[in-house]
Amino acid sequence: MDTLTLIGLAIALAMDAFAVALAAGLTLATVTYRHLFRFGFHFGLFQAMMPVIGWMAGVGLRHYMEAFSHWLAFVLLSLIGIKMVRDALSADDDDTERKDPTRGMSLVMLSIATSIDALAVGFSLALLGVNIWIPALVIGVTASLFTLAGMIIGQRLGSLWSSKVECAGGLLLIAIGLKILLENTLFK
Repeated sequence: MDTLTLIGLAIALAMDAFAVALAAGLTLATVTYRHLFRFGFHFGLFQAMMPVIGWMAGVGLRHYMEAFSHWLAFVLLSLIGIKMVRDALSADDDDTERKDPTRGMSLVMLSIATSIDALAVGFSLALLGVNIWIPALVIGVTASLFTLAGMIIGQRLGSLWSSKVECAGGLLLIAIGLKILLENTLFK
């Protein structure tokens, strides 16, 4: 695999992570270095691990994963998005603090949802006979960088629109999940 193709692949895979990080940045009152580290590390780690797992699984499971991976991403992103919208609509801005999507199960679910495409890429690279280690590293680092940029941009936008940005972030996650679903069902 040539360098330009690898970079293009890594950027394409990082776009979902960027969009989710943008939504997370919108929901946080203040983005700290801890938030940036948690999101950047986890998204990068999952983006790097998934192609390796897909590559190791090889062709045997590819058919089964392709059949439902877009549904899994849609469900995970939608559940988190719906929870964010519900929390935003039910909370008083003065009395409650915004939820932190960079912690707990939300972080794990978002990491998985944004890296499912990377699993399929690992399957494809196994079919092509490509050694997975350098691509996995490039994919992981690129996802981390895009995640950090998304959170910082989201924070800046969130501070401009301080009211109900958590609702907007939740709707964005649902839209990303719907986009993944539609791309893999209707437009395939």
